[in-house]
Amino acid sequence: MEFLNYHHLRYFWTVAKEGGLTRAAAKLHVSQPTISAQIQALEGALGEKLFRRAGRNLVLTDVGQQVLAYAEEIFAIGQDLLNAVKLRPTSRPMRVNLGVADALPKPVTYHLIKPIFSLPQPVQVSCWEASVSDMLIELASYRLDVVLADEPASSGVTTNVFNHLFGESGVTFCAAPELARKLEGRFPKCLNGAPALLPMANSGLRRSLEKWFHAVGIRPRLLGEFYDPALVNVVALHGQGFMCVPTIVVNEVVDQFGFKVIGQTDACRQQFYAITPERRLTHPAVTAITSAGGSGLFVKP
Repeated sequence: MEFLNYHHLRYFWTVAKEGGLTRAAAKLHVSQPTISAQIQALEGALGEKLFRRAGRNLVLTDVGQQVLAYAEEIFAIGQDLLNAVKLRPTSRPMRVNLGVADALPKPVTYHLIKPIFSLPQPVQVSCWEASVSDMLIELASYRLDVVLADEPASSGVTTNVFNHLFGESGVTFCAAPELARKLEGRFPKCLNGAPALLPMANSGLRRSLEKWFHAVGIRPRLLGEFYDPALVNVVALHGQGFMCVPTIVVNEVVDQFGFKVIGQTDACRQQFYAITPERRLTHPAVTAITSAGGSGLFVKP
């Protein structure tokens, strides 16, 4: 199997940057014959000449120019790797691999991740949506840096993950204007028998809703249940049923989609968490998310 000797590449890169063997030897604190031998070894591995003589000077060949471009990038990435591990600023955007639970409302997600866009270092976000159980597997393998969810990781998870509670919110019930007018009346009795667009039965919010429905003595007509709150918005926008929204972002949702508020309760609550693979956070973007705590959106339980 062929492989590249990066030690040889470093000698070549230094000669090309310094403009000759003499200055490169002084910088590297080695003799000129040593550098010449290293470059010859690299040329032998590549099967191409990297320098040619132009009078008393060394000049890069066309292949040498190509190799230099790769060497510049390779050593820049290497330096960025050291800086990233030592938590120093780097020249490259900081990557953060973010998992978002299907059930998390999009406006809440944005408020949670908003602090990372204000970091002094440029950030590149890779955002994945899936079930929490699937994302915990990726988190344990360090393919994700943090998972945002509306439930904590259960105690049955075999790997060490840590739940960071942002806070919780009450629930507001909304509908398209025409359906909202039909449901006018005493809240929450007006929801009894009304078409409902609810979260899936295995979600924390759905369990909280069912408990509250039972406590206040109403039984909505289940029209549909959904993993994705964005899809619920679209279905509700066409007047098919009422929906529930975290009260902390209801104004944004109403302004964006033109819903009308039917009523609100704090007895039914939705919690929001950041789940990380380590208790001691070292990733600057993850620290920014957890430290901001949702920018004051939440009422702590």
